[in-house]
Amino acid sequence: MNSDLPANVILFEMQSDIAGIEENVSIYEEKNFEERIDVIDFIGFRVIDQITELIGTATEPGELILLEYRAAKIKSGLEEIEVNLFQRLRTYIRANAYTRKQFKEMVSEYVSFDSGAQQQQEEPGYDNLDIFINSLFLIKTMPEQTRELEPEMIYYQKTPARIIFELVEKADFRDEDVFFDLGSGLGQVVILVNLLTGIRSKGIEFEPAFCAYADDCAAGLNLRAVEFMNVDARKADYSEGTVFFMFTPFKGEMLQEVLELLRRESLGRKIKLITYGPCTAQVALQRWLNCITPKSANIYKLAVFSSF
Repeated sequence: MNSDLPANVILFEMQSDIAGIEENVSIYEEKNFEERIDVIDFIGFRVIDQITELIGTATEPGELILLEYRAAKIKSGLEEIEVNLFQRLRTYIRANAYTRKQFKEMVSEYVSFDSGAQQQQEEPGYDNLDIFINSLFLIKTMPEQTRELEPEMIYYQKTPARIIFELVEKADFRDEDVFFDLGSGLGQVVILVNLLTGIRSKGIEFEPAFCAYADDCAAGLNLRAVEFMNVDARKADYSEGTVFFMFTPFKGEMLQEVLELLRRESLGRKIKLITYGPCTAQVALQRWLNCITPKSANIYKLAVFSSF
């Protein structure tokens, strides 16, 4: 919508858009999640926000106010469908109604995705799958940090949901595996790995507020095989772990110190280490690890390493 157009032309375009949306019955079908969230965004950003700007300069805002009411009513109705959908899905998860493959099949009913597509990107990217997972986990506002990071610690950045789905495909998990996410943040990787595989999954997180948030999320979904530990990664107990993941939570000497802890663990059993982001280059230099995925110059591509 071109904001340089005369106000009456903009109003006519918005009226046409809203009329078209009102006639689109498919967005009210629960299964059409992606189409519905696109419409919700369109109404919010391209209609209601624009109307608010126009009302401020309009001499006779009556038509604008009526259109805003129509748009808000549609948006509210669509959002109510979303709320009911995710309440129902969370109820099923709490009742353990989805197991492994069934959980992925449920997600694919609402979001079309190819887990490998993200690997072509040169930086982390987020899309409708992330919106769906955030809504499913009832992700609220990110809590503020309460502890100052050390110089080699990296500020938290969420792992894209597609990367987590691909991680599960590439890790080749066994029932007896125990998964660790180092720098688990708000807990999405740990929770998704558990839901997709059923294996015990643990998160190591330095920030207490993030760890408490992740605990609440897992408890709300009744995930008993999920655990979050508020501890410095250099002091964590990795004795149960067999598969470890890092989305570059730290760098330099701290990263090397943690890698040395994992190397010692590998002396007693074979382990896998999966990396994403800049830390991959340093991990690839470790002589006790063998990269079992094709090497790539793209740091935002999953790399899977196995101990010898």
